[in-house]
Amino acid sequence: MMTAKNKPVQVLMVAIGGYGFYYLKALWEEMNPAEVQIVGIVDPASERSGHFAKIQQQGIPVFDTMESFYAAGHYADLAVISSPIHYHVPQSCVALQHGTHVLCDKPLGATVQEADELIRVRDASGKWVMIGYQWSYSDAVQALKVDILAGKFGRPIRAKTMCLWYRGDDYFQRNNWAGKLRSGDGRWILDSPVNNAFAHFLHNLLYLLGDDIPLSAVPEEVTAELYRVNPIENFDSVAARVITVNDVEVLFYGSHACRGWKDPVFELEFEHAVLSFGETEKTIVATYRNGNFHNYGAPDDSHQFKKLFDAVRAVNEPCDIVCGPEAARAQTLCINGIQESMPEIVPFPEKMCVRNEDEKRWWVNGLDVALYECYQKGVLPSELGYGWARGGERVSLEHYRSFPSRPLWR
Repeated sequence: MMTAKNKPVQVLMVAIGGYGFYYLKALWEEMNPAEVQIVGIVDPASERSGHFAKIQQQGIPVFDTMESFYAAGHYADLAVISSPIHYHVPQSCVALQHGTHVLCDKPLGATVQEADELIRVRDASGKWVMIGYQWSYSDAVQALKVDILAGKFGRPIRAKTMCLWYRGDDYFQRNNWAGKLRSGDGRWILDSPVNNAFAHFLHNLLYLLGDDIPLSAVPEEVTAELYRVNPIENFDSVAARVITVNDVEVLFYGSHACRGWKDPVFELEFEHAVLSFGETEKTIVATYRNGNFHNYGAPDDSHQFKKLFDAVRAVNEPCDIVCGPEAARAQTLCINGIQESMPEIVPFPEKMCVRNEDEKRWWVNGLDVALYECYQKGVLPSELGYGWARGGERVSLEHYRSFPSRPLWR
């Protein structure tokens, strides 16, 4: 007779378009059917998925909402949630309240109030929540964080990261929430480069600077500069300075309106070493002041769905959660401060903006060079005197720290 421990883990897959398509693909193609069973799909547009024929063939029940899945008498051990940002926390809470563990894709949500609600519901449920920042689960990042916590590099001083990935019309028109501040029913989305495609990279710095494995550094204040050329509500380009409660400066630069392409780079400066990634090596290298160095490998050396495999295993093999809501909350807190620092997005000057009809995208002349110069010097564009740049307000995050917090934008 099979015991509960060796039964297949029953998985509810929530949202199977976009990145959810690849979650489902990984479950089918990279996991043993004896270890995992997909017991339901939640997606109001499931028929648009390339997996829909196989879902029908296997007789997997499909629902428009999570509530209808549970109301029909179904149960799942694990919900894998890959829906739009503004559904992350509400859907995670529904799963928890029905006794289901959660792997929710990044970011945690739109507001710190949501983050605190998720923590409250999780604690009441007795279940766990993982947030899908895949670098945090990688062997390279975990090994590095262990050494940071052991004090091998001394006190952290500052950290910075940058990524330039251009995006065209198809990206901003791929759904009804891309680049939006709010949904049609008024829920915060705050979709932007730093709360979507680049969320990994800001989170990564805060995570590495956290005081324990499952924690990130706590932001204390934020100053941001937000710009756009694309016809969207929110920004497509950003430079931000975050100061943590431990007085570490964290700088972030990113754009979807760049002419060229630059994969993520980051650097963390400590008393005794500098940790760098992406500039000369596609691995994380610690270079000590005495000239010694250590190579940790690359975050992408680990499977991007290690987070999924870990979640499935954790259902039957209890383990420490390395990246839960407490770790992910710091990035969400920064997002709220970034948006409040410059609530009115600054348009790039028309003379700088170039429309390429062949590629169906906009770019801003000189932006790539400007952001890279800022990254190298550790400053914001307005501090270098660029004529198009405008400084944002320095925002204290003290008022966001407890739940319920002050609503955004009085």
